[in-house]
Amino acid sequence: MVQFIQGRDITLAQLIEQFGLQRTDNEQFFSEWQQDLSELSDLEKQSLNQVKAEYLHLSRYQILEPVVKMVVLSPLLRLAGFYQPPFYIASEEEVRISSEDEGTIIRGRIDILVFHPPLWVLVIEAKRADYSLVPAIPQALAYMLADATSAKPVFGFITNGNEFRFIKLLKTETTQYALSDLFALDSRDDIQTVVKVLKHLAYLIRNS
Repeated sequence: MVQFIQGRDITLAQLIEQFGLQRTDNEQFFSEWQQDLSELSDLEKQSLNQVKAEYLHLSRYQILEPVVKMVVLSPLLRLAGFYQPPFYIASEEEVRISSEDEGTIIRGRIDILVFHPPLWVLVIEAKRADYSLVPAIPQALAYMLADATSAKPVFGFITNGNEFRFIKLLKTETTQYALSDLFALDSRDDIQTVVKVLKHLAYLIRNS
């Protein structure tokens, strides 16, 4: 009997059991978030200071996912260059992935998908501000698995507006993933590092 699971309900245990997913802590596997990051211009830093100030102001009240996308995600993606060629943006993209024996099928919608035809390059999950990012990790990984190939890595980016984390997934003999450190908007210059990583990923994908 086929088991259908909504992406938002998937767990890491299910991904490990059904898809052979393995986490690696090898720093060389996911070095993209740490190495060769370019400095930001003064204008970019000013823009990020404005994003930070606006978010902190609005966070006095409950911030839902649409506001996180509008106030935080949109300017970050623009600064990183994901609104320019060769990238395209899709929202609420429907995805379906099945295990090898097709006993488990995961269905859901990706919040924001950045793609460079014909590959997905960045899967983005945005959560409301008072949500932990922990449940978003298996959800993002499930959607990343739907486009995983042995040729190119797929990157993930999850945020609740205040916290940010990057994911890398690569399918070779085994399907492995790794996580970046956790960044926080209200922690000194973390938001600048987030944009540096996004810009670096855009550069690598554009020139791959």
